[in-house]
Amino acid sequence: MSRSLLIGLVVLIVLLAVVAVLMMQPRPAQTPTPTPTASPSPTTPSVTSLTIGVTDKVTDLDPANAYDFFTWEVLYNTMAGLVRYRPGTTELEPDLALSWTALDGGRVWVFKLRPNLKFCDGTPLTAQDVKRSIERVMKINGDPAWLVTDFVERVEAPNETAVVFYLKKPVSYFLALLATPPYFPVHPKYAPDKVDSDQTAGGAGPYCIKSFVRDQQLVLEANPYYYGPKPQASRVVIRFYKDATTLRLALERGEVDIAWRTLSPPDIEALRASGKYKVVEVPGSFIRYVVLNLNMPELKDVRVRQALAAAVCRSSIVNVVYHGTVAPLYTLIPEGMWSSYPVFKEKYGDCNTELAKQLLQQAGFGPSKKLNIELWYTPTHYGDTEKDLAAVLKEQWEGTGMISVTVKSAEWATYVQQLRSGAMMVSLLGWYPDYLDPDDYTRPFLRTVSNKWLGNGYSNPKMDEILDKAALELSQGAREQLYRQAQQLLAEDVPIIPLVQGKLFIVTKPNVQVVVDPTMILRYWAIKIS
Repeated sequence: MSRSLLIGLVVLIVLLAVVAVLMMQPRPAQTPTPTPTASPSPTTPSVTSLTIGVTDKVTDLDPANAYDFFTWEVLYNTMAGLVRYRPGTTELEPDLALSWTALDGGRVWVFKLRPNLKFCDGTPLTAQDVKRSIERVMKINGDPAWLVTDFVERVEAPNETAVVFYLKKPVSYFLALLATPPYFPVHPKYAPDKVDSDQTAGGAGPYCIKSFVRDQQLVLEANPYYYGPKPQASRVVIRFYKDATTLRLALERGEVDIAWRTLSPPDIEALRASGKYKVVEVPGSFIRYVVLNLNMPELKDVRVRQALAAAVCRSSIVNVVYHGTVAPLYTLIPEGMWSSYPVFKEKYGDCNTELAKQLLQQAGFGPSKKLNIELWYTPTHYGDTEKDLAAVLKEQWEGTGMISVTVKSAEWATYVQQLRSGAMMVSLLGWYPDYLDPDDYTRPFLRTVSNKWLGNGYSNPKMDEILDKAALELSQGAREQLYRQAQQLLAEDVPIIPLVQGKLFIVTKPNVQVVVDPTMILRYWAIKIS
């Protein structure tokens, strides 16, 4: 049989299988949420308002380019995907999709949509909208596009309620990828081939965007066409504050019901001690790290990057900057997640100034010829502690006697643009999980192209090979060994220096009850008010 005929037969078999699946309407891999008996009609509910205060900022109200924690939180509340994490758990459940089936060894995935889905303004949402939105992400190729383009070859919509994904290769965590914003269908009003940063048409989530004044206020209202249960808070107002101090004052004055992202550690301690508020600890899957720009001449020599890693004193950072509310981190995969291995502690120890001096001397630096470093931070996105974190790192690196550090800062929107363009030499960043798998703490940082958002120019074919194998491997034991290799290579190449991992804290009025996923996303629609 000729090769072309064989390929044609394989394609025909897969297509016939897809058709058969669509006709059979299979049951989902997880227990589905109840199907509504009829499409909801728009109503005017009694208004229960909730105000959330943050020091964070929205970047792009467009899942084709948004790739930061707080903006994703807004998208999770104003849009919806085919699947989602069941609130408060790591379990995936149906969302816009009723059911799904994997074919051809996991290369083809068929999803059946709920009937009568609508966007916020009543515009019908069909499989074509899912296809259009995902192809739009691929075309724009923004920061989070790798979550689609690394895995999806193409997506089809054979009818109004069927979506079919053809993957480049089977991937063990594809459903978790689908729960991220780049896969969310967006309203047809979004520009088809460019980033639409201030677009408020949204998607098909529990809330609609009523108004948005950048860096001041975002107002959400309950979606009258949402298929699921109505949120208790029919109106959510998000107010943006310049720093932790003003956010705390806003809570104490009664201006906000929830203070979130981010109060300072002393503020949290004081508010807890007052006994007037609830202080909720969010599980610690977020990490902080330093990005080293390998395109900068000063950092091309690996011995220089290794010296910077050796001189970091995490115990001082934990106690001086964060008042013990975080833990030291010696790799990118958080401690407690399978495959986490403290490679930086093994290779460099902690506070190892002597090793740093030896490496710098080997690289040609000394007291009379110092390494000049520009260290960047952003003052509010990660809370008021950033200035202190930068100051402590400066002190530690300059403690070698061979490094001179200039500290610079920029507000978040500018910071992100400088990061993308590779304009910063050394920069402080944080990471909140896209999906709960070691892949999400390695691929976005270390794989060529997937890490372009970092702008640091790191590329190692050996690393790419390891991560690609780990993504395809079904055995957790085999994957664990591969991620161990990746972490060892990370510690050798040092494009990034891990610093700490920790908890987030939400402070609320006593009558407010919140639910936060292990993904660390606050679901506004699940908040209860007594």
